[in-house]
Amino acid sequence: MALNDTYDARPAQQETAVGAGAQVLLLALLGTAIGMSTAGWLTGLAFAFATWAVLSRALHRSRLASFGPANRVTLGRATLVGGVTALVADSFSGAPPVSLLVGLTAVALVLDGVDGKVARRTGTCSPLGARFDMEVDAFLILVLSVHVALDLGPWVLLIGGMRYVFVAAARVWPWLTAPLPPSTARKTVAASQGVLLLLAGAGLLPGPVNAGVVLLALGLLVWSFGRDVRWLWRTSRVRGGARAVALRELVAR
Repeated sequence: MALNDTYDARPAQQETAVGAGAQVLLLALLGTAIGMSTAGWLTGLAFAFATWAVLSRALHRSRLASFGPANRVTLGRATLVGGVTALVADSFSGAPPVSLLVGLTAVALVLDGVDGKVARRTGTCSPLGARFDMEVDAFLILVLSVHVALDLGPWVLLIGGMRYVFVAAARVWPWLTAPLPPSTARKTVAASQGVLLLLAGAGLLPGPVNAGVVLLALGLLVWSFGRDVRWLWRTSRVRGGARAVALRELVAR
C-alpha cells in the first residue's frame, strides 16, 4: 500500500495572496492621502508582486504545511517596507511627508524584534522564516540608503548594497556560504543600521551630523562584514588543510 505523500500548498499560498492584497490597500491609502506619483505606485506594486511571487515559490519548495504566526508578522513588516519603498520612489518626483515615511519605517523596525520571539515561543522557527526575515531587513536597509543618499550622496548606497555584494561574491567564492557562528555583535550592528539610517533620513539633525551618523553606520557594517569574512576565510583554510592531510593519508595507505 503506497503512502499518501501529497502536499497541500493552498493554505500558505492564500496567506501570501492576502499579504499582496494588504500591500495594494496600503498603497491605495497612501495614494489617497498624499497623491502619490506614478513612480511611487509602480514601484509599490512591483514590490508587492515580487514579494508574492518569491514567497509563494519559497513556500512551495519548503513544503510548509502552515504559514505560521511569525511569518505573518514578517509579512506585515514586508507590507510596511513596500509602503516605504513607494514613498522613497515618490520622493524622486515629489515631496512625500517625511513623517509618514518615518512612521512606517519605525513600526517596521519595532516589529523586527517581534517575529523572532513569536517563532521561538510558538515553536515555529524554520529556515524559510529566518531567510524571509533577513531579506525584508536587507531590503529595508537598501531603501533607506537610497532615501538618505538623495541628500548625502551615492556613497550611502554602500550600506544598502553591502549585503547584496556579499551574496554575489559567494557565487564566486563558495567558502563565503559556510554557516557563521551566532554573534550578538553581528545582530547589534544589523539592528543599528535601520535606526541610524532612519535618524539620518528624518531631517531632524544638521547635515554634518547626519553625515556623521551615516558614517558611523557604514563603519560598523564594514567592521562586522570584515570580521565575518575573515572568520570564513580562516575556517575554509583550516578545512582545506584538513582535507589535504586526509587525502595524503589515504594515498599513503
